[in-house]
Amino acid sequence: MLISLLLILPLIECLILFLLKKEWLNNILILLYAVIHFCISGYYLVDEAARFGGKYFNIDNSNIIFLVVLSVIFLAVAIYNNSYMKLENVEAKRKRHYTYMLLIFAQAMTGVIISNNLGLSWVLVEATTLASAYLIYFSKTKTSIEAAWKYVFICSIGIALAFVGIILLTIATGELSSLNFYDLILNAKMFNHFWLKLSFVFILFGFGTKMGLAPVHFWLPDAHSEAPSPASALLSAALLNSAFFVILKVFTLLVIAECDSYARIVMLVMGFLSLFVAAVFIYHINNYKRMLAYSSVENMGILIIGAALGGLGMFAAIIHLIGHSLIKASFFLTSGNILEIYKSKKIKKVTALLNVDKKTGWLWILSFLGITAFPPSVLFISEFLMIKSMFRQNHYILAFLFVLLLTIILFGLAKVVIKMSYGELDGEKTQELQENAKKLPFTMYLPQIVLLSVVFVLGVCIPLSLDELIQLSIFGL
Repeated sequence: MLISLLLILPLIECLILFLLKKEWLNNILILLYAVIHFCISGYYLVDEAARFGGKYFNIDNSNIIFLVVLSVIFLAVAIYNNSYMKLENVEAKRKRHYTYMLLIFAQAMTGVIISNNLGLSWVLVEATTLASAYLIYFSKTKTSIEAAWKYVFICSIGIALAFVGIILLTIATGELSSLNFYDLILNAKMFNHFWLKLSFVFILFGFGTKMGLAPVHFWLPDAHSEAPSPASALLSAALLNSAFFVILKVFTLLVIAECDSYARIVMLVMGFLSLFVAAVFIYHINNYKRMLAYSSVENMGILIIGAALGGLGMFAAIIHLIGHSLIKASFFLTSGNILEIYKSKKIKKVTALLNVDKKTGWLWILSFLGITAFPPSVLFISEFLMIKSMFRQNHYILAFLFVLLLTIILFGLAKVVIKMSYGELDGEKTQELQENAKKLPFTMYLPQIVLLSVVFVLGVCIPLSLDELIQLSIFGL
């Protein structure tokens, strides 16, 4: 019943909005769904006995963390969005369409995470593309139209590759006529290894496109930089996780079938290539939202590296996923504040942020410290454990490359954040920008404050219950 509510409620809300066409309903309906989403995922998190497995949808140890992270991010975005959209000077019709797509986008991501069927996951991943394409196009500028078309085109190619991979997987399964994950896991040891490994390559590149892994990441910087900040936060902190979850489920089949060594090599290559691409572009960046997008490419690379390492590396990847989602949502929402104040995405046009708006300035700096794993950020723990895992497996060269690339990325981010946060402006310009800052209500700061507080608290002490839940999640995968 509760799972049905998660999937049906957005459609009901869209119908209500379509029939009534009241502007005041936009934010209320988004916030209502976010609160209900948060309560339901919280209920399943607390009551393990309530979790169950169905034919098409299920909630179990493997996906509960992904679902809770999505709920937290969506609730933070909904609270921020309530004030953000009031500052957007666009017609009521566009705001209504934005609400439709945001609700459907959240619904589709939820479906991907709780889906118990690979074919259905594929359909729902495609649904996320269709829903989020409008969000990227929302501003209707030349660059946003180009970004939306690039997003649809590249992700459609990716989803086609994933479809080929699913067909190859059905060949590998032999007489098993099912794409249900439970059935696949139970019979994985009997699958044909050649077709299984070949299918994983297509699935990794296909869903890796949605995850933002290099070399199939090209849509991500444009899409994340052009979408409204609430949508950018969902794209980076939630959508990429959903694609990663599908990849993990298929990777589990190779682990069970004991033919995962080849898959791990491919995952490591894509992971380190993602770090390399992020290091190159962040170092020479001129748009702070694009900078955050390349940071997402970097962190998706870290996740896939952790998954490839397995064991302690996989444990670190789940911790990293939680931390990155919270921090990147905070980063993108704070970038929305900066855009409202300075009316520009160009780094060179943003300076003296701490003088103009101290709250936004400190949120920007703290988000930077969190994403670059400065203690007590929880990402310090995840990256430390990942390096430890590499040393345990005698991957000394990989550990060196990992640290080197992260250091270059840290330097690139630091250069931008320091330039934007400090500096001097003439008094008249400062006063004008401060007047813009005064228009921002507290609800455009509160979500970031809460998200970053959780990140730094977890960096000091990970509760035993969360530690056990992560262990169960890895075992479930």
